[in-house]
Amino acid sequence: MPRKTAARTARLASIPLGVAGRAVGGWGKRLVGQDADQVSAELSARTAEQLFAVLGTLKGGAMKFGQALSVFEAAIPNDMAEPYREALTKLQAAAPPMSSQTTHRVLAEQLGRKWTERFASFEDTPSAAASIGQVHRAVWHDGRAVAVKVQYPGADQALMSDLRQLQRFSRLFQALVPGTEVKPLLQELTDRMSEELDYRSEARNQRAFAKAFDGDPHVIVPKVVASAPKVLVTEWVDGKPLSSVIRDGERAERDRAGFLLAEFHYSSPARVGLLHSDPHPGNFMLTADGRLCVIDFGAVAQLPDGLPAAHGRMMRLALEGRSCELLDLLRDEQFIRADSRQQPEAEHVYAYLAPFVEPLESETFHFTRRWMQKQAMRVSNMRGQDFRTGRSLNLPPQYLLLHRVLGGSTGILCQLEAELPVRELIIRWQPGFAD
Repeated sequence: MPRKTAARTARLASIPLGVAGRAVGGWGKRLVGQDADQVSAELSARTAEQLFAVLGTLKGGAMKFGQALSVFEAAIPNDMAEPYREALTKLQAAAPPMSSQTTHRVLAEQLGRKWTERFASFEDTPSAAASIGQVHRAVWHDGRAVAVKVQYPGADQALMSDLRQLQRFSRLFQALVPGTEVKPLLQELTDRMSEELDYRSEARNQRAFAKAFDGDPHVIVPKVVASAPKVLVTEWVDGKPLSSVIRDGERAERDRAGFLLAEFHYSSPARVGLLHSDPHPGNFMLTADGRLCVIDFGAVAQLPDGLPAAHGRMMRLALEGRSCELLDLLRDEQFIRADSRQQPEAEHVYAYLAPFVEPLESETFHFTRRWMQKQAMRVSNMRGQDFRTGRSLNLPPQYLLLHRVLGGSTGILCQLEAELPVRELIIRWQPGFAD
């Protein structure tokens, strides 16, 4: 894994450079008469292939970015999305693995030289790979099937290198989102992502979730068996990955997966005081008995008092069209900076936010790619008022992970094309909405 900033920056820079080179080649093909649609499809496929190769090799923060991006492919028009959908779905569950020799060295460093005595058997070929580690199937010495997550050597330096690069780009981000206070937002992102480097912290999070959901009829969280700073051993659970449900699941299966995912995210802060904050399909499975299995608790938001009641009040005010009260509440919660040059008007803020609470207008809502594409086009149209309004809004650091989860899980619901009673879940689990 490249660890130094210069090497990682060069790899990341290769993506836009590669895109530019292919675009020039594509223009040349069009000039000599090749079909424009065929050329565009070829460019998309090659760009997606490069994106997967570069981000997968880098792992660290770069791959985390790719995984986060993958849940938003539902917002891309269908005729452009397929190559990216395929490449980014691969990124959710696979990456070039480290060698068996390296894996054994890390296990010896973390579990002791006699680490093999802890296992009845250990499969050297990894069953899955993620941004900062890979997972091996094994059998614990007491006969339990376990998942062994081993952190890539150098993952800590790589992740911090990527985060430092983000910090260096803070002025660029500020220009792109002038209403947002970028530096504290990036600092919050750095703090939360750096916590993921210590698997003992992840083990504490997972133990808390496993205890709260023990015996739950809808959710299963694998129990932690052993942990070290760079190795985590948990019980093995078999299931159908959410990416497979997205690809070929039946309607009832899609709807159930969507409901269980939404219920898990909305209920967790009240039940555990924590929010699982890494919403991509690779972290969820449907088990044979119809439960949602949740894994990877490295990224977790601390919410000891549950979901913020102010967030529920925002939903209610937007749903009821109370634009002036909504604007005042957004100011109180620092979604609008007092020192911002762009002070939005109440009716513009309401028009920007109202479509996002459309799922709460009826008893059930059918999340679709078309609906998400419509929202993405609306807020990204540089000629529209919604684009200008969005640029005047700030994202307070304390809401960073909550909005990451809401955005990411909504993307998954749209990938699933799931229909579910989301209003019922909000009324039950979101403080402030029904008050």
